Amino acid sequence: KARSGEEETTSFLAVSPSLYGRIVTAMKAAGLAEKNDRIVLEKPVGRDLESFREIDDAVADAFDERQVFRIDHYLGKETVQNLIALRFGNAIFEPLWNNLTIDHVQITVGETVGVGDRWPYYDEYGALRDMVQNHMLQLLCLVAMEPPSDLDPDSVRNEKVKVLRSLRPVMAEDAERVTVRGQYTAGEVEGRPVESYEAERGQPSDTETFVAIRADIDNWRWAGVPFFMRTGKRLAEKRTEIVIQFKPVPHSIFGHGERGDIYDNRLVIELQPDEDISLSVMNKKPGLEQRMQLQPIRMSLSWGQDGKDAAPPRRRVAYERLLLDALNGDSTLFVRRDEAEQAWKWVDELADAWTCRECKPLDYAAGSWGPEAADLLLSRTGRKWNVR
Repeated sequence: KARSGEEETTSFLAVSPSLYGRIVTAMKAAGLAEKNDRIVLEKPVGRDLESFREIDDAVADAFDERQVFRIDHYLGKETVQNLIALRFGNAIFEPLWNNLTIDHVQITVGETVGVGDRWPYYDEYGALRDMVQNHMLQLLCLVAMEPPSDLDPDSVRNEKVKVLRSLRPVMAEDAERVTVRGQYTAGEVEGRPVESYEAERGQPSDTETFVAIRADIDNWRWAGVPFFMRTGKRLAEKRTEIVIQFKPVPHSIFGHGERGDIYDNRLVIELQPDEDISLSVMNKKPGLEQRMQLQPIRMSLSWGQDGKDAAPPRRRVAYERLLLDALNGDSTLFVRRDEAEQAWKWVDELADAWTCRECKPLDYAAGSWGPEAADLLLSRTGRKWNVR
Protein backbone atom coordinates (compact mmCIF):
# COMPACT_ATOMS: atom_id res chain seq x y z
CA LYS A 1 0.00 0.00 0.00
CA ALA A 2 1.10 3.59 -0.45
CA ARG A 3 1.71 5.96 2.45
CA SER A 4 3.13 9.50 2.40
CA GLY A 5 4.09 9.09 -1.24
CA GLU A 6 6.37 6.11 -0.50
CA GLU A 7 5.67 2.52 -1.45
CA GLU A 8 5.77 -0.05 1.33
CA THR A 9 5.19 -3.80 1.50
CA THR A 10 4.20 -6.11 4.31
CA SER A 11 5.23 -9.73 3.71
CA PHE A 12 3.87 -12.68 5.72
CA LEU A 13 6.09 -15.77 5.94
CA ALA A 14 4.02 -18.82 6.93
CA VAL A 15 6.65 -21.35 5.86
CA SER A 16 9.19 -23.51 7.64
CA PRO A 17 11.46 -21.28 9.76
CA SER A 18 14.44 -23.03 8.16
CA LEU A 19 13.58 -21.10 4.98
CA TYR A 20 13.39 -17.67 6.62
CA GLY A 21 17.07 -16.87 6.12
CA ARG A 22 17.10 -17.62 2.40
CA ILE A 23 13.80 -15.83 1.82
CA VAL A 24 14.78 -12.58 3.56
CA THR A 25 18.15 -12.60 1.78
CA ALA A 26 16.32 -12.86 -1.54
CA MET A 27 13.87 -10.14 -0.46
CA LYS A 28 16.74 -7.82 0.36
CA ALA A 29 18.30 -8.46 -3.04
CA ALA A 30 14.93 -7.78 -4.73
CA GLY A 31 14.48 -4.46 -2.94
CA LEU A 32 11.67 -5.71 -0.67
CA ALA A 33 13.52 -4.94 2.56
CA GLU A 34 13.61 -1.17 2.39
CA LYS A 35 13.10 1.07 5.43
CA ASN A 36 9.30 1.21 5.00
CA ASP A 37 8.83 -2.52 4.42
CA ARG A 38 7.73 -4.98 7.07
CA ILE A 39 7.89 -8.72 7.53
CA VAL A 40 5.59 -10.96 9.59
CA LEU A 41 7.08 -14.22 10.87
CA GLU A 42 4.89 -17.16 11.85
CA LYS A 43 5.86 -19.12 14.96
CA PRO A 44 7.80 -21.00 16.07
CA VAL A 45 10.99 -19.23 15.02
CA GLY A 46 13.60 -21.90 15.60
CA ARG A 47 13.59 -24.99 17.77
CA ASP A 48 15.77 -23.64 20.59
CA LEU A 49 17.64 -20.49 21.56
CA GLU A 50 20.60 -21.27 19.32
CA SER A 51 18.52 -21.90 16.18
CA PHE A 52 16.32 -18.89 16.98
CA ARG A 53 19.35 -16.61 17.08
CA GLU A 54 20.72 -18.08 13.87
CA ILE A 55 17.44 -17.47 12.03
CA ASP A 56 16.83 -14.07 13.59
CA ASP A 57 20.35 -12.91 12.77
CA ALA A 58 19.59 -13.60 9.11
CA VAL A 59 16.34 -11.66 9.41
CA ALA A 60 18.12 -8.80 11.18
CA ASP A 61 20.61 -8.59 8.34
CA ALA A 62 17.75 -7.58 6.05
CA PHE A 63 15.28 -5.86 8.38
CA ASP A 64 15.55 -3.60 11.43
CA GLU A 65 13.80 -4.83 14.58
CA ARG A 66 11.04 -2.22 14.15
CA GLN A 67 10.20 -3.85 10.79
CA VAL A 68 9.91 -7.40 12.16
CA PHE A 69 6.54 -8.68 13.45
CA ARG A 70 6.74 -12.10 15.14
CA ILE A 71 3.12 -13.15 15.20
CA ASP A 72 1.34 -15.12 17.94
CA HIS A 73 -2.33 -15.34 17.05
CA TYR A 74 -3.37 -15.82 20.69
CA LEU A 75 -2.48 -12.17 21.28
CA GLY A 76 -5.03 -11.17 18.65
CA LYS A 77 -7.94 -12.72 20.52
CA GLU A 78 -10.45 -10.17 21.79
CA THR A 79 -10.54 -11.68 25.27
CA VAL A 80 -6.75 -11.54 25.64
CA GLN A 81 -6.81 -7.83 24.85
CA ASN A 82 -9.75 -7.47 27.22
CA LEU A 83 -7.50 -8.78 29.97
CA ILE A 84 -5.31 -5.69 29.56
CA ALA A 85 -8.40 -3.47 29.75
CA LEU A 86 -9.70 -5.36 32.78
CA ARG A 87 -6.44 -5.03 34.69
CA PHE A 88 -5.38 -1.52 33.85
CA GLY A 89 -8.68 0.20 33.08
CA ASN A 90 -10.39 -0.60 36.37
CA ALA A 91 -9.40 0.45 39.87
CA ILE A 92 -11.03 -2.56 41.55
CA PHE A 93 -8.77 -5.29 40.14
CA GLU A 94 -5.20 -4.02 40.06
CA PRO A 95 -4.90 -3.52 43.87
CA LEU A 96 -5.89 -7.19 44.27
CA TRP A 97 -3.57 -8.46 41.54
CA ASN A 98 -0.78 -9.77 43.77
CA ASN A 99 0.31 -12.48 46.19
CA LEU A 100 -1.71 -10.98 49.06
CA THR A 101 -5.06 -11.92 47.51
CA ILE A 102 -4.36 -14.39 44.67
CA ASP A 103 -3.76 -18.01 45.61
CA HIS A 104 -2.67 -19.35 42.22
CA VAL A 105 -3.16 -19.00 38.46
CA GLN A 106 -4.08 -21.70 35.95
CA ILE A 107 -3.56 -21.55 32.19
CA THR A 108 -5.10 -24.35 30.13
CA VAL A 109 -4.84 -24.86 26.37
CA GLY A 110 -6.67 -28.10 25.60
CA GLU A 111 -7.17 -29.53 22.12
CA THR A 112 -9.30 -32.51 21.08
CA VAL A 113 -7.49 -32.96 17.76
CA GLY A 114 -4.51 -35.25 17.38
CA VAL A 115 -1.29 -34.66 15.51
CA GLY A 116 -2.39 -36.56 12.39
CA ASP A 117 -0.41 -35.71 9.24
CA ARG A 118 1.54 -32.99 11.07
CA TRP A 119 3.66 -35.56 12.90
CA PRO A 120 6.90 -34.86 10.91
CA TYR A 121 6.85 -31.29 12.27
CA TYR A 122 5.36 -32.12 15.64
CA ASP A 123 7.75 -34.97 16.37
CA GLU A 124 10.63 -32.50 16.17
CA TYR A 125 9.03 -29.86 18.38
CA GLY A 126 6.56 -31.47 20.79
CA ALA A 127 4.08 -29.67 23.01
CA LEU A 128 6.77 -27.78 24.95
CA ARG A 129 8.23 -26.00 21.94
CA ASP A 130 5.03 -25.85 19.91
CA MET A 131 2.76 -24.35 22.61
CA VAL A 132 4.53 -23.43 25.84
CA GLN A 133 7.38 -21.36 24.37
CA ASN A 134 4.99 -18.98 22.65
CA HIS A 135 1.24 -19.15 23.36
CA MET A 136 1.35 -20.11 27.02
CA LEU A 137 4.24 -17.92 28.09
CA GLN A 138 2.64 -14.97 26.31
CA LEU A 139 -0.59 -15.49 28.27
CA LEU A 140 1.41 -15.82 31.49
CA CYS A 141 3.18 -12.53 30.75
CA LEU A 142 -0.08 -10.64 30.21
CA VAL A 143 -1.42 -11.90 33.54
CA ALA A 144 1.78 -11.27 35.50
CA MET A 145 3.32 -8.13 34.01
CA GLU A 146 3.52 -4.83 35.84
CA PRO A 147 1.41 -1.89 34.62
CA PRO A 148 3.20 -0.30 31.65
CA SER A 149 3.63 3.48 31.63
CA ASP A 150 1.48 3.66 28.49
CA LEU A 151 0.34 1.50 25.56
CA ASP A 152 3.39 2.25 23.48
CA PRO A 153 4.59 -1.08 21.95
CA ASP A 154 7.93 -1.03 23.75
CA SER A 155 6.36 -0.06 27.08
CA VAL A 156 4.14 -3.17 27.00
CA ARG A 157 6.87 -5.48 25.76
CA ASN A 158 9.38 -4.19 28.30
CA GLU A 159 7.09 -5.38 31.08
CA LYS A 160 6.62 -8.79 29.47
CA VAL A 161 10.38 -9.27 29.24
CA LYS A 162 10.71 -8.54 32.96
CA VAL A 163 8.28 -11.38 33.72
CA LEU A 164 10.21 -13.83 31.55
CA ARG A 165 13.45 -12.85 33.25
CA SER A 166 11.83 -13.47 36.63
CA LEU A 167 10.71 -17.01 35.79
CA ARG A 168 12.44 -19.48 38.09
CA PRO A 169 14.52 -21.97 36.05
CA VAL A 170 13.42 -25.59 36.28
CA MET A 171 16.42 -27.50 37.56
CA ALA A 172 17.02 -31.18 36.85
CA GLU A 173 16.39 -32.17 40.47
CA ASP A 174 12.96 -30.47 40.37
CA ALA A 175 11.85 -31.58 36.90
CA GLU A 176 9.69 -34.52 38.04
CA ARG A 177 8.18 -32.50 40.89
CA VAL A 178 7.08 -29.43 38.93
CA THR A 179 6.55 -30.76 35.39
CA VAL A 180 4.67 -33.59 33.68
CA ARG A 181 5.25 -34.96 30.17
CA GLY A 182 2.59 -37.07 28.50
CA GLN A 183 1.74 -38.79 25.23
CA TYR A 184 -1.74 -39.89 24.20
CA THR A 185 -2.65 -43.51 23.65
CA ALA A 186 -5.73 -44.84 21.87
CA GLY A 187 -9.05 -43.72 23.31
CA GLU A 188 -12.32 -42.02 22.55
CA VAL A 189 -12.76 -38.32 21.76
CA GLU A 190 -16.18 -36.74 21.23
CA GLY A 191 -17.78 -40.16 20.93
CA ARG A 192 -15.45 -41.66 18.34
CA PRO A 193 -12.42 -43.94 18.71
CA VAL A 194 -9.03 -42.44 17.89
CA GLU A 195 -5.53 -43.85 17.46
CA SER A 196 -2.53 -43.32 19.66
CA TYR A 197 0.22 -40.86 18.75
CA GLU A 198 2.58 -43.73 18.00
CA ALA A 199 0.02 -45.28 15.63
CA GLU A 200 -0.33 -41.95 13.80
CA ARG A 201 3.43 -41.66 13.56
CA GLY A 202 3.94 -45.30 12.59
CA GLN A 203 6.62 -46.08 15.17
CA PRO A 204 7.47 -45.39 18.83
CA SER A 205 8.44 -41.86 19.84
CA ASP A 206 9.48 -40.00 22.98
CA THR A 207 7.80 -36.77 21.85
CA GLU A 208 5.41 -35.25 24.39
CA THR A 209 1.87 -34.38 23.28
CA PHE A 210 0.98 -33.08 26.77
CA VAL A 211 2.81 -30.81 29.20
CA ALA A 212 1.87 -29.59 32.66
CA ILE A 213 4.17 -27.19 34.49
CA ARG A 214 4.27 -25.35 37.77
CA ALA A 215 6.01 -22.04 37.06
CA ASP A 216 7.13 -19.62 39.76
CA ILE A 217 7.82 -15.93 39.22
CA ASP A 218 10.46 -14.63 41.58
CA ASN A 219 9.50 -11.01 42.13
CA TRP A 220 7.69 -9.00 44.81
CA ARG A 221 4.24 -9.17 43.21
CA TRP A 222 4.13 -12.93 42.62
CA ALA A 223 6.43 -14.53 45.20
CA GLY A 224 4.68 -17.65 46.51
CA VAL A 225 1.95 -17.71 43.83
CA PRO A 226 2.30 -20.76 41.56
CA PHE A 227 1.31 -20.53 37.90
CA PHE A 228 0.05 -23.89 36.67
CA MET A 229 0.11 -24.42 32.90
CA ARG A 230 -1.15 -27.41 30.94
CA THR A 231 -1.57 -28.07 27.24
CA GLY A 232 -2.11 -31.17 25.16
CA LYS A 233 -3.54 -32.93 22.15
CA ARG A 234 -6.48 -35.36 22.28
CA LEU A 235 -7.81 -33.99 25.57
CA ALA A 236 -11.38 -34.17 26.85
CA GLU A 237 -12.37 -30.69 25.62
CA LYS A 238 -11.25 -27.98 23.30
CA ARG A 239 -10.72 -25.30 25.92
CA THR A 240 -8.39 -22.35 26.39
CA GLU A 241 -8.76 -20.41 29.62
CA ILE A 242 -6.93 -18.45 32.28
CA VAL A 243 -8.13 -18.93 35.86
CA ILE A 244 -7.25 -16.41 38.57
CA GLN A 245 -7.99 -18.18 41.85
CA PHE A 246 -8.30 -15.82 44.81
CA LYS A 247 -7.53 -16.76 48.40
CA PRO A 248 -10.35 -17.66 50.81
CA VAL A 249 -11.85 -15.11 53.18
CA PRO A 250 -9.75 -14.87 56.37
CA HIS A 251 -12.68 -15.91 58.55
CA SER A 252 -16.17 -17.10 57.61
CA ILE A 253 -18.99 -15.67 59.72
CA PHE A 254 -21.40 -18.05 57.98
CA GLY A 255 -19.90 -21.32 59.12
CA HIS A 256 -20.34 -24.40 56.93
CA GLY A 257 -22.93 -26.99 56.05
CA GLU A 258 -26.49 -25.76 56.57
CA ARG A 259 -25.70 -22.20 55.51
CA GLY A 260 -23.85 -23.38 52.42
CA ASP A 261 -20.11 -23.64 51.90
CA ILE A 262 -18.16 -20.56 50.91
CA TYR A 263 -16.33 -20.90 47.61
CA ASP A 264 -13.28 -18.78 46.90
CA ASN A 265 -13.66 -16.02 44.32
CA ARG A 266 -12.50 -16.99 40.87
CA LEU A 267 -11.93 -14.92 37.73
CA VAL A 268 -12.02 -16.99 34.52
CA ILE A 269 -10.89 -15.63 31.17
CA GLU A 270 -12.15 -17.98 28.44
CA LEU A 271 -10.52 -17.76 25.01
CA GLN A 272 -12.07 -20.77 23.26
CA PRO A 273 -14.42 -22.28 22.29
CA ASP A 274 -16.31 -19.27 23.68
CA GLU A 275 -14.82 -15.90 24.58
CA ASP A 276 -15.89 -14.57 27.95
CA ILE A 277 -14.62 -13.15 31.23
CA SER A 278 -16.54 -14.22 34.31
CA LEU A 279 -16.25 -13.66 38.04
CA SER A 280 -17.56 -16.11 40.64
CA VAL A 281 -18.79 -14.52 43.87
CA MET A 282 -20.86 -15.61 46.86
CA ASN A 283 -24.46 -14.41 47.05
CA LYS A 284 -27.44 -14.85 49.38
CA LYS A 285 -29.79 -17.58 48.24
CA PRO A 286 -33.30 -16.09 47.71
CA GLY A 287 -35.91 -17.15 50.24
CA LEU A 288 -37.49 -16.49 53.65
CA GLU A 289 -35.29 -18.79 55.69
CA GLN A 290 -34.34 -17.32 59.04
CA ARG A 291 -30.76 -18.48 58.69
CA MET A 292 -28.99 -16.85 55.76
CA GLN A 293 -28.19 -19.35 52.99
CA LEU A 294 -25.32 -18.73 50.55
CA GLN A 295 -24.73 -19.79 46.98
CA PRO A 296 -22.04 -19.07 44.39
CA ILE A 297 -23.03 -17.16 41.27
CA ARG A 298 -21.09 -16.58 38.06
CA MET A 299 -21.23 -13.10 36.54
CA SER A 300 -20.16 -12.47 32.96
CA LEU A 301 -18.06 -9.33 32.57
CA SER A 302 -17.81 -9.45 28.80
CA TRP A 303 -21.13 -9.08 27.03
CA GLY A 304 -23.66 -8.18 29.73
CA GLN A 305 -24.99 -4.64 29.74
CA ASP A 306 -26.98 -3.03 32.56
CA GLY A 307 -27.74 -6.44 34.01
CA LYS A 308 -29.23 -7.77 30.78
CA ASP A 309 -27.77 -10.31 28.40
CA ALA A 310 -26.42 -8.89 25.19
CA ALA A 311 -25.32 -10.77 22.12
CA PRO A 312 -21.54 -10.70 21.69
CA PRO A 313 -20.14 -8.93 18.65
CA ARG A 314 -19.16 -10.95 15.62
CA ARG A 315 -16.27 -13.20 16.51
CA ARG A 316 -13.22 -12.11 14.59
CA VAL A 317 -10.39 -14.39 13.58
CA ALA A 318 -7.40 -13.41 15.72
CA TYR A 319 -5.25 -12.95 12.63
CA GLU A 320 -7.55 -10.16 11.40
CA ARG A 321 -6.49 -7.82 14.19
CA LEU A 322 -2.83 -8.77 14.03
CA LEU A 323 -2.46 -8.46 10.28
CA LEU A 324 -4.21 -5.08 10.39
CA ASP A 325 -1.79 -3.97 13.12
CA ALA A 326 1.16 -5.17 11.04
CA LEU A 327 -0.07 -3.21 8.02
CA ASN A 328 -0.35 -0.13 10.24
CA GLY A 329 3.06 -0.68 11.85
CA ASP A 330 1.68 -1.25 15.37
CA SER A 331 3.87 -3.87 17.08
CA THR A 332 2.19 -3.84 20.52
CA LEU A 333 0.72 -7.35 20.13
CA PHE A 334 3.83 -8.83 18.52
CA VAL A 335 6.85 -10.48 20.11
CA ARG A 336 10.13 -8.57 20.34
CA ARG A 337 13.46 -10.33 19.85
CA ASP A 338 14.62 -10.15 23.47
CA GLU A 339 11.19 -11.44 24.54
CA ALA A 340 11.52 -14.51 22.30
CA GLU A 341 15.09 -15.07 23.50
CA GLN A 342 14.06 -15.11 27.16
CA ALA A 343 11.21 -17.54 26.41
CA TRP A 344 13.55 -19.88 24.53
CA LYS A 345 16.13 -19.68 27.32
CA TRP A 346 13.59 -20.82 29.92
CA VAL A 347 12.21 -23.57 27.67
CA ASP A 348 15.71 -24.82 26.81
CA GLU A 349 16.56 -25.11 30.51
CA LEU A 350 13.39 -27.13 31.06
CA ALA A 351 14.13 -29.40 28.09
CA ASP A 352 17.68 -29.92 29.38
CA ALA A 353 16.27 -30.85 32.81
CA TRP A 354 14.06 -33.49 31.18
CA THR A 355 17.04 -34.89 29.31
CA CYS A 356 19.18 -34.96 32.43
CA ARG A 357 16.53 -36.83 34.41
CA GLU A 358 15.53 -39.01 31.44
CA CYS A 359 11.89 -37.95 31.87
CA LYS A 360 9.89 -40.10 29.47
CA PRO A 361 6.32 -39.15 28.47
CA LEU A 362 3.62 -40.75 30.61
CA ASP A 363 0.70 -42.42 28.86
CA TYR A 364 -2.75 -40.88 28.93
CA ALA A 365 -5.85 -42.10 27.18
CA ALA A 366 -7.16 -39.91 24.38
CA GLY A 367 -10.27 -38.14 25.65
CA SER A 368 -8.90 -37.66 29.16
CA TRP A 369 -7.29 -34.59 30.75
CA GLY A 370 -3.79 -36.01 30.57
CA PRO A 371 -1.72 -38.25 32.89
CA GLU A 372 -2.79 -38.63 36.51
CA ALA A 373 0.48 -36.97 37.47
CA ALA A 374 -0.94 -33.69 36.11
CA ASP A 375 -3.68 -33.80 38.75
CA LEU A 376 -1.11 -34.65 41.42
CA LEU A 377 0.87 -31.56 40.40
CA LEU A 378 -1.92 -29.51 41.99
CA SER A 379 -3.43 -31.91 44.53
CA ARG A 380 -0.21 -32.26 46.49
CA THR A 381 -0.40 -28.51 47.09
CA GLY A 382 -4.07 -28.72 48.14
CA ARG A 383 -5.38 -27.38 44.81
CA LYS A 384 -7.13 -28.79 41.75
CA TRP A 385 -7.69 -27.91 38.13
CA ASN A 386 -10.72 -25.84 37.23
CA VAL A 387 -13.70 -27.88 36.02
CA ARG A 388 -16.90 -26.66 34.38
